[in-house]
Amino acid sequence: MPATLAPPTTRKFHFGLTVSDLDRSVDFYRILLGAEPAKHYADYAKFSVEDPPVVLALHPGKFATSGALNHVGFRLENSEALVRVQERLELQGIRTQREEGVECCYALQTKFWVPDPDGNLWEVYTLHEDLDHSGFGGDGQGMPPKPGVSAAAVTWDHMLIHPIPSRIPHEDGTVDEVRLEGTFNMSVPAETRQALVAEAFRVLRPGGRIWIHGLVADRPFTDKPNLPGPAAMVQWIPVETLPAEELAQAGFIGLNYDKLGDIHCFRVNGTELRQLQLAGFKPTTSADEQDHYVLYRGPLEQVTDDRQRIYRRGVRVPVDAATWSLFRQSPYDEHFTCFRCATSR
Repeated sequence: MPATLAPPTTRKFHFGLTVSDLDRSVDFYRILLGAEPAKHYADYAKFSVEDPPVVLALHPGKFATSGALNHVGFRLENSEALVRVQERLELQGIRTQREEGVECCYALQTKFWVPDPDGNLWEVYTLHEDLDHSGFGGDGQGMPPKPGVSAAAVTWDHMLIHPIPSRIPHEDGTVDEVRLEGTFNMSVPAETRQALVAEAFRVLRPGGRIWIHGLVADRPFTDKPNLPGPAAMVQWIPVETLPAEELAQAGFIGLNYDKLGDIHCFRVNGTELRQLQLAGFKPTTSADEQDHYVLYRGPLEQVTDDRQRIYRRGVRVPVDAATWSLFRQSPYDEHFTCFRCATSR
């Protein structure tokens, strides 16, 4: 006869995480939550905690990316409770990143950050007061959407928290988009990073897209990063020109800075650190220029692409089908008009 369950006395938030090492994750969450797991089997573990009221399920398995997850966490009643949780972690050798009295997310908070064994970032904080402005703690956007990629597209993602593989697990020319999230902020030999970019070039189809997101500096940054919040995961910061140089070296064209703002995220010892989003494309070998034309609308007198093709303002230029398709997409469509079955002028 099945056991009779008592009705729940409180509402609890429930969520599940896929973990690479179940026992290691159980050890971490035992310390973070200050409680023993309610269930712990070879293929499943569950924590059911009253304070905070949460049910956390852990499932062993493989995963490629954390997707839209930015971070998770919980709010404590006061600074004393915050200190107790942080001390519990630190005494077990788990490093945390504390922030005192920071303005973040329209509030004044004291908090600390800690990653779990799989790199999921936890924020534990206490609230001092609400504010009428956002503060310094980021733009709240998390991981941006994947523009220009349909639901049926084949993508491959790499994140800062994951080791760099020696080979991307796809055949040549079979992937529509490769996304490197924080990869250029890993402390690895340049040859390792460049080999991954070359692998991305190999697996992308002609016309496929590579996208890079990370933190860059306006000058060589030799200090060890010790940044607050989610940026605490950053291990190394390249000069802002390096990602584009390495993409071009690997053969990518059509490089475009989706984001490299005039407002810096951090200033460390006089060096300005900015968020970078950079996209590039694998060129095609198509030579079909029979009925594909583009016209550059300005505002400059002319522009030149990575193949040294010149586009003069107001003049139709014959291009291959892949270039024509590329210029129909954002941000190129802001400056180019694309024609079919036209006559060169």
